Amino acid sequence: MAKSAPRSRKRAPQPRLPATLTVGVAAALDKKAIDLVTLDLRAASAFTDFFVICTGANSRQVQAIADAVDAGLRAAGVRPALIEGYAHADWVLIDCFDVIFHIFTPSTRDYYDLERLWGDGQRIEVPAH
Repeated sequence: MAKSAPRSRKRAPQPRLPATLTVGVAAALDKKAIDLVTLDLRAASAFTDFFVICTGANSRQVQAIADAVDAGLRAAGVRPALIEGYAHADWVLIDCFDVIFHIFTPSTRDYYDLERLWGDGQRIEVPAH
């Protein structure tokens, strides 16, 4: 008996992700961001399309992650509209209009719990580069 060729399984198409998102996620992961979550908010009637939420072990790492995200975005030709919270570094917000990066210390992330607050956003996987 001849073996039949294995059937190829079609995967659902991955939604097209903006370069701002993929570049920023790669930069955050390069600086060892912890528990990175990406929320697709396009169907949630939000003021942005995506949230990227991650944690740094301490304020210094939060700043290092923010610096890497900012540098990666600028190298890709994207200039963030706003970077807020950098000096205190409990929660740094980098606003790129269609993508907002939230970089927290562990206790601040637990306190604000954005994943619960924006629970109607769909968690998505961002392919590693």
